[in-house]
Amino acid sequence: MKYDIIMFDADDTLFDFSISQKNALHNTFTQFDLPTGLVDYEADYKEISSVLWRELEQGFITTLELGVERFRRLFLQHELAFDAQRFSDDYLINLGKESHLIEGAEQLCTQLAGCRLVIITNGFTAVQQSRIANSPLCNTFEYIITSEEAGYQKPNERIFDYVFSKLQITNKSSVLIVGDSLTSDIQGGFNYGIDTCWYNPNGKENNLAIKPTHEIRELMELVEIVEG
Repeated sequence: MKYDIIMFDADDTLFDFSISQKNALHNTFTQFDLPTGLVDYEADYKEISSVLWRELEQGFITTLELGVERFRRLFLQHELAFDAQRFSDDYLINLGKESHLIEGAEQLCTQLAGCRLVIITNGFTAVQQSRIANSPLCNTFEYIITSEEAGYQKPNERIFDYVFSKLQITNKSSVLIVGDSLTSDIQGGFNYGIDTCWYNPNGKENNLAIKPTHEIRELMELVEIVEG
């Protein structure tokens, strides 16, 4: 095999985060007696959240700060008298219950069973562990490594230092990182000197200077790349 160790991003790479997020938001708004909250506020929430996730990648905020701040800003914008911390806590519980795989994810991991498979994610530790545990991929990964655990987030090189130390990896050429984010997964892998595979199912245009080693539209395309 060309690659022995595959580092997967979780959200929007193996797991369909858009469905999980939508369901968790709806259920949380409903718990707070606002059943139309998803329809009324989803667009603004996504915009706020997107800004904060970029700030997380840049090291300006922590994951825990992000969790509350996105709702604090949303409630301030719409003059909603909810407690952002309580809402965030309930939302993360609901999100942890949502395990929706992207098409081909289970088959891909079965095909790659001879490799060391690892999750490396900027997502919340409790949420990711819960979602993976409740999915068909529950016994798939050697490690589930989050930025909370490592103390650094992708694309920071130190999260890769943490992964390499934990897995006792000495040969960078045997490692491939697979993810949907150019600025997080691909940039991080490039900075660290490991090969990258951009999962780009919608054929987005890459306007950044960073170029992935590989690019795929469907997850099962990865098998041929890994086998070389």
